[in-house]
Amino acid sequence: MEPLLKVSDLSIGFNTEAGLLCAVSGVSFDVGKKEKFGIIGESGCGKSVTALSLLRLIPDPPGKILSGKILFDNQDLMALPIDKVRAIRGKRISMIFQEPVASLNPVFTVGSQIAEVFRVHEKSSRKEAHERAVEMIKLVRIPDPERRSGEYPHQLSGGMCQRIMIAMALSLSPELLIADEPTTALDVTIQAQILELINELTEKFGMSLILITHDLGVVAETVQRVMVMYTGLAMELASTDEIFDNPLHPYTKGLMEAMPGRGLEEKAGSKQKLYTIPGLVPSPLDLPKGCPFQERCPMVKPHCREAMPELEQKRPSHWVRCFEVK
Repeated sequence: MEPLLKVSDLSIGFNTEAGLLCAVSGVSFDVGKKEKFGIIGESGCGKSVTALSLLRLIPDPPGKILSGKILFDNQDLMALPIDKVRAIRGKRISMIFQEPVASLNPVFTVGSQIAEVFRVHEKSSRKEAHERAVEMIKLVRIPDPERRSGEYPHQLSGGMCQRIMIAMALSLSPELLIADEPTTALDVTIQAQILELINELTEKFGMSLILITHDLGVVAETVQRVMVMYTGLAMELASTDEIFDNPLHPYTKGLMEAMPGRGLEEKAGSKQKLYTIPGLVPSPLDLPKGCPFQERCPMVKPHCREAMPELEQKRPSHWVRCFEVK
């Protein structure tokens, strides 16, 4: 089956005073129709930049897509004029951002912001757009949707603001939903509700989902395939079951071992100390020659310091960037 989204050799850089910072390097992946795909990795590894590039939202300057193709339904988004891309944003591809309160306009009611989606993309009348906005607020299970539609973002909790963002993103039943750390700013009980809501509504509308997170528990419960990123590179790509049951890359293994309850907890007196990956992530402006994980890797060999390994297929549907994985 032809994938809905196909990203090939995507590289993104930012001009800084210290030089060109390469935030994403040669990343390739695809997302099938109705598939749930996860992107995981530490903060600063390029997850959000990858997501923003799919909608051509990288600020230029200082950012720039250096190379690659982004094919959506066999249409190259990189080759489209920006007005055509704007027509796709919100209508065919939608995004839920990390900070719901910061993503909403503080001077407009939440109802008017959802209604704007219908007015811009479907030329709905003011009355019809308002009615549909109230329906969407009801759909994301906010009580008293008519009253809430007239409130401003600061009058709502973080969880309610995130529900408003979900309502806005799903208003036109897009084919692809990108959720960028959708629960980061929320407490644990609200996080579970938001994830359940995203899961339920993507199933209901038959959408594809790209979920970007550093929470491995969320990934395990939500997506079918996972891409693991480190310093802007795809280090491993496989099904969720393969990633959790049989991770191959040393970095992925370290992430799994650091999970409470399944890792290498060390006993310290009566308490247990969680396993952590030794060392620090290298600066993207000063990456070492060869594999960027070399200083933290328990499997490092001399040739790892000399050349960058390619992302290679090691097993059926399991791709890894490591010389030492056979």
